[in-house]
Amino acid sequence: MAQSVGIKDVARAAGVSVGTVSNVINRPDTVASETRARVLSAIDRLGYVRSESARQLRAGRSRIMGLLVLDMGNPFFVDVARGAERAAREAGLGVMVCNSAQSAGEEAEYLSLFAEQRVRGVLLTPADATGRNIRTFRRHGIPFVLVDRVAEGTTECSVSVDDVAGGALAVRHLVDAGHRSIAYVSGPPGLNQVRDRRTGALNALAEAGLGPDSLRELPTERLDVAAGRDAGARLLGLADRPTAVFCANDLLALGVLQAVFAAGVRVPDDLAIVGYDDIEFAAAAAVPLTSVRQPAVTMGAMAAELLLEETEETAPAAHEHKRVVLQPELVVRSSSLSAR
Repeated sequence: MAQSVGIKDVARAAGVSVGTVSNVINRPDTVASETRARVLSAIDRLGYVRSESARQLRAGRSRIMGLLVLDMGNPFFVDVARGAERAAREAGLGVMVCNSAQSAGEEAEYLSLFAEQRVRGVLLTPADATGRNIRTFRRHGIPFVLVDRVAEGTTECSVSVDDVAGGALAVRHLVDAGHRSIAYVSGPPGLNQVRDRRTGALNALAEAGLGPDSLRELPTERLDVAAGRDAGARLLGLADRPTAVFCANDLLALGVLQAVFAAGVRVPDDLAIVGYDDIEFAAAAAVPLTSVRQPAVTMGAMAAELLLEETEETAPAAHEHKRVVLQPELVVRSSSLSAR
């Protein structure tokens, strides 16, 4: 294995001191043009690359921001990452994106990696419902901002969407269309987002004078298309099948749509479907999907901006933790438009 080229190798090849090479790299205007040209030629010839990690350790400040999300297979989190990356890049920082895959164990490993790398800060959508991973990570003193999650019981910043309001939007729309028996394909019960969307759904039913038994919950272990297909198969097996389905995210809704479509169930005539997130694929589905839109790019950008504000050199005195709660929007498409 070839050894990496160090600053001493460049100095030796150029016939100058290590300090001169450092000045060429960091303060080129302080070095005579002829000497600077000789050093740059040596750098190019040897293929020297500055060790950014070493520079960060000397400066005590990283130029990397960590982003840990639940599922990079979900376009919603891709949009969150896009917003965060845009804000970080404008500030001269990079983003290290990691995927917990909805696993508390993998989340703990990535948080440990962020601590080892001494990142500037972390944007985190928690997978661990117990909060244990957050408590452990907090000991490292690295700032973090919660994304798509309200910072309940913590003092950290957070950027989230009002999921109670979003669940109410979805089910109120179905009730207004005449549905009185609705299934909720919910996802893992330990996720706050799943519970809040269910609370909103029940609130909308109560507003209409309907009891909680009007909502049939079909939990899933994951929030992906395969889990949605499984839930769709279970839904088809119900003797008293609901006339509408509200899904905790669009991937679940697309899976349900696939399952019922394959069984010859007409959407929306036989079964109305509403998803959540309004990912790009929602509008492109075989039956365009009604969905509750979350401003994912905005959420990622705002979370990154809060983290940047907190990690500025003047932040300890000036920064105030904020809880930003964005509002969702219902986007109505063909999957829920039949009149009953």
